[in-house]
Amino acid sequence: MSTDRGRAATTDAYRRRVRQEYRTLRESLADPRAAQERVLAEILTANSATAFGREHGLTPDTGADGYRKAVPIRGHEGFEPWLERVNAGEGQVLTAEEPIAFFSSSGTTGAEKMIPVTTGFLRRSFLPFYFAGFSRLVDLHPGLLDRDDAILNLWQDPHSKTGRAGGGRPHLGPSQLDYGKVGEELAVGLGNRAPWSELPAEFDDSGPWERTYLRLRIAAEHDVLGVIAVNPAIAAALPWQLRHWWPRMVAEIRDGTLGGSPFREPNPARADELERAARRGGGLRPVDLWPRLELLLTWNTYLSRLYLPGLLDDYGPKVRVLPAPIGSSEGPLAVPVDDRPAGGPLVVTSCFYEFVPAEEEIDPRGPTLRAHELEEGREYHVILSHLGGLYRCAVRDIVKVTGFVEATPVVEYSCRKGLLSVAGERLRESQMLRALAAAAEAMGLGVRNVLCRADAEQPRHEVAVAFREPQAGPGAAAFGAALDRALRAESPAYAAARDAEALAPPLVRAVDPEGFWREWRRRVQAGERPPRVKDRVFQDDPEVWARVTAAPGTQDEGSTTRD
Repeated sequence: MSTDRGRAATTDAYRRRVRQEYRTLRESLADPRAAQERVLAEILTANSATAFGREHGLTPDTGADGYRKAVPIRGHEGFEPWLERVNAGEGQVLTAEEPIAFFSSSGTTGAEKMIPVTTGFLRRSFLPFYFAGFSRLVDLHPGLLDRDDAILNLWQDPHSKTGRAGGGRPHLGPSQLDYGKVGEELAVGLGNRAPWSELPAEFDDSGPWERTYLRLRIAAEHDVLGVIAVNPAIAAALPWQLRHWWPRMVAEIRDGTLGGSPFREPNPARADELERAARRGGGLRPVDLWPRLELLLTWNTYLSRLYLPGLLDDYGPKVRVLPAPIGSSEGPLAVPVDDRPAGGPLVVTSCFYEFVPAEEEIDPRGPTLRAHELEEGREYHVILSHLGGLYRCAVRDIVKVTGFVEATPVVEYSCRKGLLSVAGERLRESQMLRALAAAAEAMGLGVRNVLCRADAEQPRHEVAVAFREPQAGPGAAAFGAALDRALRAESPAYAAARDAEALAPPLVRAVDPEGFWREWRRRVQAGERPPRVKDRVFQDDPEVWARVTAAPGTQDEGSTTRD
């Protein structure tokens, strides 16, 4: 079979798999309660005889009510005793099937999480979610599958270096897993067979910052039609990176080098074209490199709801934003299935979900709600169980129910768990974000990024805002007054604290957007992979706050050509 015919066969098989998983999910949405009970029964049948199952008295016949009584809700740290046993070589601890890897994610204390990954979990839980999550892309942008180099996938990097857990199993992010090595070639991922996906061996030890540059330098000589970012901070960083790197990139395209080494034939015509665009616009933008861009796939809620509208100017007028599937290292959550601008129905075939209203604290033995019991307009903490060895795990995500597809709730990511409180007002990030959006709309201002913190000495909230257009002091003060009004409307507890004069009006600081970019760059240069460097609204680290709010020119800007 020729290479072209083989590629066409793989593409057709991929389309069929995506559409089949989408149909299976859609068929489950009419009766989420039944679908969830089947998922729980599968988990218990597979794993009740494990050490965890025996210690909690689980059996294949334990129903949802019995399961909730037998197993307390835990954060990820609560699974550490069992994970230590797995790493020590003990079998059948959390799962009957041995883990083949562990997914990683930053924990609440900064320690790395270890989420067990079994083949059964991949095939029965994760991959159905993963494939169904690309169904909208496949249907709305079918041409993007016709060429390996049509999609720039900035989320996945299966060829980057991975860590090892105790026992030698890979400890890696979901975006690093090489599905081809577990017998799932179709799951290798859109854009992961592009010429820039697997870099030359001499760059194997390069960190994520340099790897990103090298991939972009190669992609700059191709006709990219779509960008997969998933994490919107990656999408926001791309224009900044291009403006930073364009002199180096243009020089290497002109010389035919990659990272300083000979790579391909010199391309002075392309180099001249990009240099002219950069000098006209003060740097390169994605639309300058790829004028036929038509797709950006990313999460489009939380903080990105404020900055995506302005960011799209850099991607071009033809670009459609598609919401990415919603999940975490702990497990799948939701898949977009229709024309809603954000969110999607719960993947009720992948995990067993429970919820606690966001305004309540999670009680390990307290009541929870099932998927079919959620209410539109409410926010909830997420608790999930799945075949891979998590049982009633409280993740640090809060979701909002925005509607229903048939009987299944549609959720969108709302915010991280955590509160900002100076005088008992207990604000969630989502409340602050809605107030910021209302203030921005009232003032007719665009926002590029935001950080918030409590100032207990005043007492008040301090908000650092990078506006789309520079704001002088009076403009920031007027925005602060609008934010105060919006917070009063959003939170009765905030309004009560303000009326009692226990809380001063918020102080808004207009800051340079470059401060946010410098902080993102610092973290990636220090070795964090871009999928992990996510937006955060509440920030209590004084060093981060100082770096982001520093005046322009007071920090080392770094080289614009070689780093």
